[in-house]
Amino acid sequence: MIVLQVNQVHKSFGADEILAGVKLEVQHRDRVALVGRNGAGKSTLLKIISGEMSYDSGDIIMPKDLTIGYLEQQTDLESEASIWDEMMTIFSHFREQEAKLRELEAQMADSAVYDDAVQYEKVMKEYDTLQHDFKDAGGYQFEADTRAILHGMKFYPEDYDKKVVSLSGGQKTRLMLAKLLLSKPQLLILDEPTNHLDIETLSWLENYLKNYPGAILIVSHDRYFLDQVVTLVYEVSRHRVKKYTGNYSRYLDEKAKQYELDLKQFEKQQSEKAKLEDYVQRNLVRASTTKMAQSRRRVLEKTDWMDAPDGDEKSARFGFTIAKQSGNDVLNVQSLAIGYSGQPVSQNIVMKLYRQDSLALVGPNGVGKSTLLKTIMKELEPLAGTIHYGTGIQFGYYDQEQANLKGNKLVLNELWDDYPHVNEKDIRGILGRFLFTGDDVLKPISTLSGGEKARVALAKLMMQKANVLLLDEPTNHLDLDSKEVLENALLDYPGTILFVSHDRYFMNRLSTKVVELTREGTTEYLGNYDYYVEKKLETEELQALEDAEKATVTKTVPVATTSQINKEAKKLERQLLRQSEETEQEMEQLDQQIAEVEELLCQPEIFQDHEKVLPLQSQLDELKEAHEEKMLLWLELQEKLEKVHS
Repeated sequence: MIVLQVNQVHKSFGADEILAGVKLEVQHRDRVALVGRNGAGKSTLLKIISGEMSYDSGDIIMPKDLTIGYLEQQTDLESEASIWDEMMTIFSHFREQEAKLRELEAQMADSAVYDDAVQYEKVMKEYDTLQHDFKDAGGYQFEADTRAILHGMKFYPEDYDKKVVSLSGGQKTRLMLAKLLLSKPQLLILDEPTNHLDIETLSWLENYLKNYPGAILIVSHDRYFLDQVVTLVYEVSRHRVKKYTGNYSRYLDEKAKQYELDLKQFEKQQSEKAKLEDYVQRNLVRASTTKMAQSRRRVLEKTDWMDAPDGDEKSARFGFTIAKQSGNDVLNVQSLAIGYSGQPVSQNIVMKLYRQDSLALVGPNGVGKSTLLKTIMKELEPLAGTIHYGTGIQFGYYDQEQANLKGNKLVLNELWDDYPHVNEKDIRGILGRFLFTGDDVLKPISTLSGGEKARVALAKLMMQKANVLLLDEPTNHLDLDSKEVLENALLDYPGTILFVSHDRYFMNRLSTKVVELTREGTTEYLGNYDYYVEKKLETEELQALEDAEKATVTKTVPVATTSQINKEAKKLERQLLRQSEETEQEMEQLDQQIAEVEELLCQPEIFQDHEKVLPLQSQLDELKEAHEEKMLLWLELQEKLEKVHS
């Protein structure tokens, strides 16, 4: 069943054409993504479809009884009602039906009605019909559904009495999203729904949308989210829309293949066009060949020559280099407590960073990830513990709030004032690589969009040539294309990276290890984001098994069947084997690092220099201690495996 058709829709703002001949189709249960650069017209198209904005020509076709829910990027939910009462406004029809049911129950209990068989039968029939309809529509479970969705959006029972007007902008957006999900429209339109959501809430939302009973149309810069949810992608580019089947990663693959085909076709056409033009130019003035030349000229004029595949869309082009290399040990954080005004946000932080590591710092909102970066940068004083900095460290810091950008400066001066020895032409050239060309460099910083400010901040960061980058939400405000460019630049970066991000796609591509930060401390995972999620799930499964084993000791339960015992034993065996193999790999890595340090200590220029020997010996001791810990863990796992086998 088709729930939406967009046919040949055009939209302009004055002389600026935004959409030209757009075609789009959404069927029941489709999960559709609209992707494209900032300013391409994605939000405009959503507003046209939802009826929020008019269009110049074309057709929007949808069933008359279609229900649409639309979440804008900027929501303005102003209400004096409490969170719970605001959610209940969706179910006013259920409240009315409930009141009617109570009224009918009172009538049936009335002796005057009860004694009148005809009247009683009439009331009973009406009651049965209304109760059946009430049950089928979900009248007996809407409060439970409300609690489940509020919990998924991080609103708990203690929050229910809070007034909506007192909530922050991010909380209002989450509450508006919760209302939309509860109302279950047949077409759900979401414009950047992942803004203001932490990773846990994002995971919940992904699972919910996968099972959503209607069709979904989404604009989002969260590529991991799109990969998990959507099955169709429409790219908005150069005022038009093109369809791709599959999720976001599939779209990228298909687009790359299509680009190669288009480029070959374009080059072939250009070759044919050049031959025709050359023939016309050489033969038009000759009497014997004039007619043939004129014929070829008409072919040239009538042929619809294709545009170059790149069109007029340009991508930023930049990379990060270092002025000098740091030492192997970059950071050693031990027993650190961080916070403000003596109040700790997080404590017992332990973290080690080595040269060319790319470490992702993850954790729930408010746990102190940005605070930790600022503490490392010495913008904040640690409340307890130590941070040991390696030799030759040069930090480059990207602040998600971009507090270091001055509102009254021009874009050109923002870079030039920091690097006055660089001539204006070179500064303009650098800004051009970040898509600031011509008069763009003379715009005041205060007039820039979030994406433009992000590109200015990245340009300043590139010019620092720092060997350690601390990045706080570097992909915020960047469109999908700019994120790809940034990722590729950081993958080629020869230095060390410590970053905070909610962009799971970015973390997957970039991180070599993940450190999870909680209020009580840190846990390290050697791998990318997917590995971190897998290990977390394994840990939770093992904990559940241990809890179940304890429960069988303390409670009287029915004896499990042989097949159940075997199934659980095999599952536990697989988990223990996987942990054992990973521990062996970590031991091998430590063995290699120990051998490298011992080789360095044997070099004459080092063992004869006391100052060079001390840090290497300290590193060697730490590596051996870590190796011993892994060995003990491996032996413990072998013992558990033997118990499983026995």
